[in-house]
Amino acid sequence: MLLKFYKNLNESGTDEAGRGCLAGPVTAAAIILPESFENSILTDSKLLSERKREMLEPLLKEKSICFGIAHIQPETIDKINILNASILGMHQAIDALSKKPEYIIVDGNRFKSYKNIPHSCIVKGDSKYLSIAAASVLAKTARDAYMLKLHEEYPMYNWKKNKGYPTKEHRAAIKKYGATKYHRMSFKLLPDH
Repeated sequence: MLLKFYKNLNESGTDEAGRGCLAGPVTAAAIILPESFENSILTDSKLLSERKREMLEPLLKEKSICFGIAHIQPETIDKINILNASILGMHQAIDALSKKPEYIIVDGNRFKSYKNIPHSCIVKGDSKYLSIAAASVLAKTARDAYMLKLHEEYPMYNWKKNKGYPTKEHRAAIKKYGATKYHRMSFKLLPDH
């Protein structure tokens, strides 16, 4: 299914990646695409292979009117909770846009009004609208690249593969080595036995 624009009046799509992770930041992206933008591959980043996301990332950056990316670190997530951290990330990503959007479309069902710009929350918006799908790809590729850097510092958690998500392997490493400064202490790092 080809994705479309929502209102197409200089709209910014925004989305985040890494909400369910045990380690690393939650990363948000915002993007404004030109009206002429079309792409047959672009969809929700979770439905795309890593290869397709990496192929789309430079194309989206090049073809966009502007884009912004923000990382919210674990200490902030622990302080304000993951939902508020995700919204803060989206606000910071919109802050980073070089052009002010006239409308904001957000993936999901929760958002806090941003500078009196009208917005709509759209559940599964990343599989319906171009700019949210594009933001989901930019957030995911930026976060994956960030986790690769953290992996070099702490290779025993294998973040290059699990990206900080709660995989069996990641939890086994937490059990063996304990938590790092990149782990989210407000999250349940290990299941109860």
